[in-house]
Amino acid sequence: MPRQVFFYDPPERFVAGTVGEPGHRAFYLQASTRGRVTSVLLEKTQVAALAERIEELLDEVVRRAAGSTEVPAVAPADLIDSAPLDQPVLEEFRVGTMALAWDESIQRLIIEAQALVETDPDDPEDAEPFEDDENGPPMLRVRLSGAMARVFAKRALELVSAGRPPCPFCSLPLDPQGHVCPRQNGYRR
Repeated sequence: MPRQVFFYDPPERFVAGTVGEPGHRAFYLQASTRGRVTSVLLEKTQVAALAERIEELLDEVVRRAAGSTEVPAVAPADLIDSAPLDQPVLEEFRVGTMALAWDESIQRLIIEAQALVETDPDDPEDAEPFEDDENGPPMLRVRLSGAMARVFAKRALELVSAGRPPCPFCSLPLDPQGHVCPRQNGYRR
């Protein structure tokens, strides 16, 4: 079956968002343009890693260009997007691997999120990587300007840090009713 690629160049909107309450949230990347919306499910740690890596990559682009680039040093306030995800959130796939690159020729950040592929370790065909793009798993590919990438990273980092507060003793997340703290020999805090 041919690979399904959801391509946005550039999207009108590209955000990370959640559905659910802290402790039970599902994290999504959502790209949209002209009424077309693509949502992909991923883990909180993937959102955090993507946002941190985007910041690092853009900082490196600014450093190498010695300030002569369109990439802003911080997220422009007029582009900040704090709106919730577009509803309904229909998951296209669960993200397995992600890739990030800077295309110097067009001054764009390219983000690729590929579907998680279940493999059988005993099947030799499953051990081989996908050689051709036309038969691989579904993928979301987005090209962003430096400013739009900064805004995405800022929102994603705020989203990740807006979860449950950590326990002052063990640093595990606290539920509203407390939690069984391993540092307190299992007593509820």
